[in-house]
Amino acid sequence: MACPPSMIDTYRHKGLRKQLVEEVRSKGIRDERVLLALEKVPRHQFLDSSFVEFAYQDKPFPIGSGQTISQPYTVAFQTELLGVGKGDKVLEIGTGSGYQACILLEMGARVYSVERHHSLYVKTKQLLKRLGYAPRLFYGDGYKGLPSFAPFDRILVTAAAPAIPDALIQQLKPGGILVIPVGSGQTQIMTRVTKVSDSTVEKEACGHFRFVPMLENKAR
Repeated sequence: MACPPSMIDTYRHKGLRKQLVEEVRSKGIRDERVLLALEKVPRHQFLDSSFVEFAYQDKPFPIGSGQTISQPYTVAFQTELLGVGKGDKVLEIGTGSGYQACILLEMGARVYSVERHHSLYVKTKQLLKRLGYAPRLFYGDGYKGLPSFAPFDRILVTAAAPAIPDALIQQLKPGGILVIPVGSGQTQIMTRVTKVSDSTVEKEACGHFRFVPMLENKAR
């Protein structure tokens, strides 16, 4: 069976990705490993067919279940803040389309990802299998994290939380980093939390962004 057009990665797509990388670089992203991962992952394959032609614009797009695929700059910004090293064990809260998880995989991370929307979880699991990416995907409440797989070197949250969940800090290794958009208003403050020790964390405010909300005790 032939691949649908949206699943083919053409020279045109690769050229558009190079242009996207240069646009993101011009906005301040400096980590070459992040930029290389952005160039490798075929973003058009994560979008509904009606948005495929716009996949390499630096914009977010809807992916169903009231969720979005983040703007590439935002993905790159969060990933750069995370400081992922090869072999790092990373927990992602909010699988969404799976695009961010694939960026982390391209950087050599071992990715564990939680999604609370069941229909999106099923759709993304099937897509990533077709694309040849293999993060460990889980359907559940992101506020709870994955305690049975903890501790993690890095934790990335891709939805807005009104406060930083204690459970996620507990699941972070000493020396580990959590990146999360915090706030319940129209925009949130991107926050980097470094776990200095089991009893001490340091928090840094890293600019304003806009994310869909992270809802507690719900899975759909």
